Parts: sequence; structure tokens; C-alpha cells
Amino acid sequence: MTRYTTMDSPLGRLQLTADDEGRLTSVYAPVQKGRTVEPDPAWTRDPEVLAEAVTQLGEYFAGDRKEFALALAPAGTEFRQRVWRALDDIPYGATVTYKELTQAAGLPPTSVRAVAGAVGANPLLILRPCHRVVGSDGSLTGFAAGLEAKQTLLGLEGK
Repeated sequence: MTRYTTMDSPLGRLQLTADDEGRLTSVYAPVQKGRTVEPDPAWTRDPEVLAEAVTQLGEYFAGDRKEFALALAPAGTEFRQRVWRALDDIPYGATVTYKELTQAAGLPPTSVRAVAGAVGANPLLILRPCHRVVGSDGSLTGFAAGLEAKQTLLGLEGK
């Protein structure tokens, strides 16, 4: 059964979901490409299960947390999981290009577009810092929650 809660943030009201073991399965922004922030009627509202995630995200938004210590369980293919784990290694306040992320994930250079697709499908916004991935020229490129949200998150991190 999916558990969920919401929280206010600089990006608007975030929706967080977790599995029965309390592992986070998603963090979605209010306006996020291809996703809805309306909870499924079969989900159970459970702020207690997600309280630590809400606390840590609040600390991040306040500038008091640079790394998260939460159990994660996003659903995705083995390829996507590999790319998402590579996101975990991008330091707070840093950015990498899609090419650099592809290399960090140990994938061939021909995988750059597939890597970009996996980044765009990241269900753990902020926690798995897809906002830290930029274009090859350093420009801000696609972000599922919009470029304004990406600018906000990078600004919080001093970029």
C-alpha cells in the first residue's frame, strides 16, 4: 500500500510517497511533467511514516542539510536505477553535464540521450539531485518540474 503526505516548499506543495516499509518511492512537485500530485484514492495519508523525510527536506530548504539519510525505493528499470544512483554522487552545490553523468554511471557515450531520459524520469525530485545536471555548455536544460524550479534549487545550493 502506498503511503503519502504533502509539505509546503519553495517549489510549492510537494507530494511524498512511501511503501509499506516507509521507504520513499517519490517526491513530486506541484507542476511536474508527466506526473500528477493528486493522490490515488487507494493511497493512505500517513504523515507519520513520512515525517523524517519532511523534516530532512525542510532542513534542506532552510540551508541546514546538504545530504539526505533516507531509505529510498523508487520503481524503475535496472538502467534507470543505475543512472539514479549516479545522481547521488553529485555533490551539493555542484553541477555535472549529461555526458559526465553518463561516464559516472559507467555507461558508453552513446547512452547520453537514454541517460537524459532516465534523469527526466527520476521520481525522487531533490533527494536524487537531477536538478544538478546541466547541458554540455553549462546551461540549464530540461527539468521535470520546470526550469524555474531548477533555478530555485540551484540557488538554494549557492549556484
